[in-house]
Amino acid sequence: MLDIAYEESGPVGYLHFDFYNGAMSTSACERLLAAYVAAKQRPTRVIVLMGGADFFSNGLDLNRIEAADSPPDESWRNINAMDDLCRDILTTDSHLTVSALRGNTGAGGAFLALAADRVWARRGVILNPHYKNMGNLYGSEYWSYLLPRRVGVERAARIMRNRLPLGAADAVETGFLDEAFGDDLTGFEREIVTRAEALAAAKDFAAQLEAKRQRRAADEAAKPLDAYRAEELKHMQRNFYGFDPSYHVARHHFVRKTPHSWTPRHLAVHRELGWVVPVDTGQVSG
Repeated sequence: MLDIAYEESGPVGYLHFDFYNGAMSTSACERLLAAYVAAKQRPTRVIVLMGGADFFSNGLDLNRIEAADSPPDESWRNINAMDDLCRDILTTDSHLTVSALRGNTGAGGAFLALAADRVWARRGVILNPHYKNMGNLYGSEYWSYLLPRRVGVERAARIMRNRLPLGAADAVETGFLDEAFGDDLTGFEREIVTRAEALAAAKDFAAQLEAKRQRRAADEAAKPLDAYRAEELKHMQRNFYGFDPSYHVARHHFVRKTPHSWTPRHLAVHRELGWVVPVDTGQVSG
């Protein structure tokens, strides 16, 4: 079964990538980038990133990294391949792009979705747009540019700090998603086609494309994408090669499916210094 497939209907191209458990290895990222570059050469107006039916993307392929001769080196290759893919989508000026989240997404996969111009999701989708649970991993995929641009600086910091899942409705409310619709996979896919075709046929399509180019040029002038990437990868290099082995330990336990021996600190807030039991001052009626 092919894990990458492309189909085209009139002015819209649909790029499917159905990787096992949503994990994207170095090779998977490179092959998907090649497919995306080819899709851009087609005489279409809109490219829809369809992901897989169960998962859109869950970022790095931790199993392949764990099995590599050098997990730090493979981690570095994998994150750079993810960044290359994200950058190409981000800098596309020939098409309008859509991420269609049919299934759940997490970590770098969530920010891969944000590289598109529009992000639509099925109502039942769950997003985990954070990295820290994997041994305090900093993350890349241009998240430090993409997330604040959508939700604002304060909310971005809260999302990354809290490390909690987002339902589709909450993700729309925060601005992470543009829209959520469709109660089942078939209905969502049907609506995706309708909306993508409408986007391609819009009378102001050329104006939308030009506005996109101008926004990207203005953002690049304010701070180049290379600067965001360099800052993120500086942290990631420390995660992969530094003295703190937390990422490697967490990855090993994740791959081996080791059960947690305690509740994670970000959920067990009662363990924090200075925490007190909230006092209920409400009246109880008899």
